[in-house]
Amino acid sequence: MLKLENICYKNILRNINLEVKNGEFVYVTGDNGAGKTTLFNIISGILKPTSGCVLIDGRDISKMCLRERTGLIANVLQDPRQGTIAEMTIFENINIAYRRGSRRYCSVAPSKLWNYFKEKLSILNMGLENRLNEYAGNLSGGQRQALSLIMATISDYEVLLLDEITAALDQKTSKLVMNIAHNIAKQDNKVCLAITHMR
Repeated sequence: MLKLENICYKNILRNINLEVKNGEFVYVTGDNGAGKTTLFNIISGILKPTSGCVLIDGRDISKMCLRERTGLIANVLQDPRQGTIAEMTIFENINIAYRRGSRRYCSVAPSKLWNYFKEKLSILNMGLENRLNEYAGNLSGGQRQALSLIMATISDYEVLLLDEITAALDQKTSKLVMNIAHNIAKQDNKVCLAITHMR
């Protein structure tokens, strides 16, 4: 569960209170400059609140640094090019994400990782599980954003933050990517907050 208690940040956010239970998917909407991304940055640890606290499962993480939150917060950004490395294969991209915040450098055989990544990619229904050796730069924007979702959620996390992840996509692909995000959050039974202009 994610809980925000009296979060304030300069003159942007004032006394924000929010409680989101595991398995819930919450849309965050508002005008440009309303503080949506600022709120996400406070949850993820990029910014420190002026006052108030962020709790995950009752634990106050407000004073944790960004690195300490890597096992708690998963992020998917607006631009799919920011979430993936074009010059690396799909396998290499996921492998980096899989090792995020851990010391699992040699603990799992490559063949087991290959099968595990294929299994994770298969939920997308995009055929990416059969293209693990292909460079991420060859994928469409929607495919790269779907890959970013898998990368964000491949390691342990408690809260998934989606920052306008469909902004660079056409309407059909946007719906597909958001459905994938819903399914992942529901299947993992995690908290999910999504900044969006689409309802």
